[in-house]
Amino acid sequence: MDYFFLGDAELVTAFRFIGIEGAAANDPGEAVSIFRRITEGWNEAAGAALPDALPEAGGCRVLIMTEGTASWLGDLLTQWQASGHYPLVIEIPGLNGHLPGRKTLVESIREAIGIQV
Repeated sequence: MDYFFLGDAELVTAFRFIGIEGAAANDPGEAVSIFRRITEGWNEAAGAALPDALPEAGGCRVLIMTEGTASWLGDLLTQWQASGHYPLVIEIPGLNGHLPGRKTLVESIREAIGIQV
């Protein structure tokens, strides 16, 4: 499996409709537990998940999560992203839109290239 979703139960269901498995996290502790099972279960050399990982995550290469879930992970997520290991993490807005203080992808690109079209 190339993609896996971590976030609200409603969005987990929505992603399943388009063929992407996922897991719902209802609080920070649950988010950390699921994230660790996905990332610590990854065996890059074998290209697959180890038995103690979430079976449905099956060696995902891209982990999609809501901004709210990402904020629950805090430094754990930052360390993972800095490691350069799979899965790559993509944050999307939750059901209520962007969290205050978060930039949209377009805003980040505009800031990176320094021009506005």
